[in-house]
Amino acid sequence: MIRSMTGFARRERQGPWGTLTCELRSVNHRYLELSLRLPEDLRGLESEARQLLSANLRRGKVDAGMYLRGSPATAAALEINQPLLEQLVARAGEVRAAAGGGGQIDPLDLLRWPGVIRDVERDVTPIAAAAMELLRETAADLNEARAREGARIRDMLVQRCESLRDSVATVRARLPEVAARIRARVLERVAQMGTSVEEERLEKEVTFLAYKMDVEEELDRLGSHITETLQVLDSKEPAGRRLDFLMQEFNREANTLSSKSQDADTTRAAVDMKVL
Repeated sequence: MIRSMTGFARRERQGPWGTLTCELRSVNHRYLELSLRLPEDLRGLESEARQLLSANLRRGKVDAGMYLRGSPATAAALEINQPLLEQLVARAGEVRAAAGGGGQIDPLDLLRWPGVIRDVERDVTPIAAAAMELLRETAADLNEARAREGARIRDMLVQRCESLRDSVATVRARLPEVAARIRARVLERVAQMGTSVEEERLEKEVTFLAYKMDVEEELDRLGSHITETLQVLDSKEPAGRRLDFLMQEFNREANTLSSKSQDADTTRAAVDMKVL
């Protein structure tokens, strides 16, 4: 079953650390081109996240975003470096004593000293595990969306193939009539010339014109391409490039059919094929 490269999926997950949101968008692209955005706390997951997405999404230009909104209870805590603070107070006291006891120690100045205040590191392991699971689920949702779109595309292409098959059958059914018209046209021209032509020579001329305008080979190839297209649509392998090649072959045969045609209905059928 073919898949579209276009799709969108979004999932959320809540925990004691807050709310994780994952969004995946994909559009057509020749290969897999992946753009990934992660929260600062989850930067370490980038390589693993890329591997997961590459394994699940084989083609398309994919825009992946993971967002983390922390709950009030998980607001970053600040920790004072007590040993450093004590050293600063002692050194400041020494400086004040050396200066004759003047001046006051400003607590805010002490807090601004590099290293006095530091963020308390939190364990991101639970968040990372939840993020990878959420990414995996969202990728599955995106694949389902692309599969649904692919099914609609498949139905459309199958309808086109059936219409092409009808056009091929119509042209093939007209071949005896077209051959008869060629013969009648040659006989009419001979009659207009007012001369007699040997029957053998006449038959050779009719055969030559019929061969020159014969489209059986083109019709056979068109039928073969229709069969191949239907098989590709039901294959488990990526189908886009092969379908693109088959469309070129369809167009080539329709062009040849049109150039050989000496019949208005056949020409019209060839144009309809090119439109399809």
